[in-house]
Amino acid sequence: MEAVFDWITQYGYLALFCLLMLGIVGLPIPDETLMVFCGYLISEGRLDPVATWLTAFAGSATGITISYVLGRAYGLKVIQRFGKYMHLTPKRWEKVMVWFDKIGHWTLFVGYYIAGVRHFTAVVAGASGCKTPTFALYSFTGGALWVTIFLSIGYYVGANWKVIAEQVHHNLAIVSLVIFALVAVYALVRWLRNRPSKES
Repeated sequence: MEAVFDWITQYGYLALFCLLMLGIVGLPIPDETLMVFCGYLISEGRLDPVATWLTAFAGSATGITISYVLGRAYGLKVIQRFGKYMHLTPKRWEKVMVWFDKIGHWTLFVGYYIAGVRHFTAVVAGASGCKTPTFALYSFTGGALWVTIFLSIGYYVGANWKVIAEQVHHNLAIVSLVIFALVAVYALVRWLRNRPSKES
C-alpha cells in the first residue's frame, strides 16, 4: 500500500487517475484510502482541490465505463456460455434484467461504497442492456458523491488521515459483509420456497 502513496506523491494527478480507474475496474487498489490520502495532501497545499476532484472523478468514471462497455460487449456471451454452470438459466437472467431495469440501476449509485460490488455492477448493467444515459446518470452521480465524501474526509482530518482511513475501511467492510449476508439469506429463503413446487 505504501507504494501507492509513493506514486501519488511522485506522479500526482496522473497516478491518481490511473489508480482509481484500475481500482474501479477490479484491481485490488485501496480506493477510499487513496482518496483520503489525497484529501490530506489538499489540506497540506500539495494538491489543488479542483484538479484533484476532477482527476479522481475522471478516473472513477473511466473505470466504471470500461466495465460497462465490457459487460455490454461480452457479458451476455459469457452468461450464455457458462451460465449453466452457475445455475443461471435464460429465464433467471431475464428476471435479472427486469429487476435491473426497475431498481437495479441504483446499485450503480450506491455500489461504490460496498466492497466487491462496484467492480461488477457496471458489467451487469452492460450485460443486462441498461441504456447508456441511465448508466451515466446513476454511475457518474454516485461516483461524484463518492469522490467528494472521501476527499473531504482526508481534508478535514488532516494528519490523522491514516487512522481515519483504516476506520472507514473497517466499517465499510462490516457493512459489506452484512449486506452480502442479507442477500444470501434472502436468496436461500426464496430457493427453499420455490423448491417444493418444482419437485411436485
